[in-house]
Amino acid sequence: MTHPSQAVHLVWGASSHRGARRLLNEDCFLADRSVFFVADGMGGHDAGEVASAAAIDALRPLGALGTVGPEDVRERLVVAQDDVRAISTEPGRGAGTTVTGVVVAEQHGVPYWLVVNIGDSRTYQMSRGVLEQLSVDHSEVQELVDAGRLTATEALTHPRRHVVTRAVGASLPPEPDFCWIPIEARDRMLVCSDGLTGELSDERITEILLAQPEPQAAADLLVSEAIIAGGRDNITVVVIDATGAWQDTSDGSTTPREVPGHADEDTLPREIQLQRGDRS
Repeated sequence: MTHPSQAVHLVWGASSHRGARRLLNEDCFLADRSVFFVADGMGGHDAGEVASAAAIDALRPLGALGTVGPEDVRERLVVAQDDVRAISTEPGRGAGTTVTGVVVAEQHGVPYWLVVNIGDSRTYQMSRGVLEQLSVDHSEVQELVDAGRLTATEALTHPRRHVVTRAVGASLPPEPDFCWIPIEARDRMLVCSDGLTGELSDERITEILLAQPEPQAAADLLVSEAIIAGGRDNITVVVIDATGAWQDTSDGSTTPREVPGHADEDTLPREIQLQRGDRS
């Protein structure tokens, strides 16, 4: 059986840093052949670090499968959920982690990006000169924006902006979002934790992705600039380029929100924050 990644030539780079203000890096990432994920852990002390690593370890076997579909991802996320729930944490807190990323899959023999998301880490696609966020943030502020009760600008400084509504390790099993995107040559995918998007606007991210043709150089520069901009959180970036695909229909071009400063606050699942009595 032909692995989908054999029909698509991929080049990738990844970079992760604890940031300028955190003692631990609670992010973890996976970049291996056809599977690319970022997990942003939460839970206090080293629980977040353990949670994100557990989720990534649970997803790692997907790279060995001949083909990958949503049910395969769901099965691995069930394993991740059980492993994260088993982590011992201090009273009033629970370990959890976001998960976002892409898997190279196929439909009817055609290669696709299978985008997966739980939480508020993000997956973007740059194709035909346009940068687009493919994942939808699972956060309280995004719910308020969708309901028309908050503008996107107001959401950037809202006191509940760090509260996610879905996470691996939450009391209810997480429901991942999936979407299928056909792969075209010269696609560039960006998978990142919110330590990047909390510091750099989409416009600046676009500029860097356009200016750096090598994925590793792009990932390194994105992390470096996020640290310079404040580095208030852990920062993890994976950049994946499709340099060849079944059908090259792209035109060869690869071309987003200003973010005010924010306090150093942990991302938390909604139920955990409520247990702490923070209802602001």
